[in-house]
Amino acid sequence: MIKNPFYRFLVSIILLLALGCAVTGPGGKKSFILIGSDTETSIGQDMDQSVRQQNRILQDSLWQNYVSDIGQKIVEVCDRKDISYHFAIIDSNMVNAFAAPGGYIYLYTGLLKSMDNEAELASVIAHEVSHVVGRHSVKRLQAAMGVSLVEQLVLGQSSEAMRAVVNIGMGLTFASYSRSDENEADNYGIQYLVRAGYNPEAAVTMFENLASMSDGSPSFFESLTMSHPDTQERIANSRALIEQMKPLPSNLAFGRETYQKMKNRLK
Repeated sequence: MIKNPFYRFLVSIILLLALGCAVTGPGGKKSFILIGSDTETSIGQDMDQSVRQQNRILQDSLWQNYVSDIGQKIVEVCDRKDISYHFAIIDSNMVNAFAAPGGYIYLYTGLLKSMDNEAELASVIAHEVSHVVGRHSVKRLQAAMGVSLVEQLVLGQSSEAMRAVVNIGMGLTFASYSRSDENEADNYGIQYLVRAGYNPEAAVTMFENLASMSDGSPSFFESLTMSHPDTQERIANSRALIEQMKPLPSNLAFGRETYQKMKNRLK
């Protein structure tokens, strides 16, 4: 590790110039990101190992492939393709989903059971992919890590630094995103949903269903309840965006029949 303050400062400046801005949204939106994609992927791989050690993965290859196929449809139309995306189902009655750095996305069987059609599933996946596109978890990590740990991580000088970052990342897994990040994920997700051929109304019904069943336990919409002003605002914003996107293609799908057959396998 570089101890001379001047050289540390010089290295920090070089890192900032080298990494610079990264695409974090539709239309080429960019944000200042310190953690590059390769490092982010390494963090995600280590976090994935921890997730799999701490949870039971659903032993149903048909379901795993189904979710992965839908996920790749969303990935094909998203604004970030510098990483590989991975999708997995956790066998738990929790109504939840989350995204780890590097494109690792997880859904719980409890959430899958609450859905009515494939478009609702695609809306959840699109929401989580949007968090990856926006590098929301990376931004949270940067804020929590501090300059010294970022420097060690980016320079690849310490395996201890990587372990520390993974631990921080796991601790942030269920921490609430900022209101701005959630709004971005809602916005991008609806756009990706339409681009992938799904009816965006499914995103609204997914909001409403989860909000109506919320009992205050964690959910991927951050414990939404119908009485919460933020929930109503997000539903209204989603409806407004869909109106702005009209006229929509006439062949946008819900995919209820296929989804109901898959859902029966979870009983």
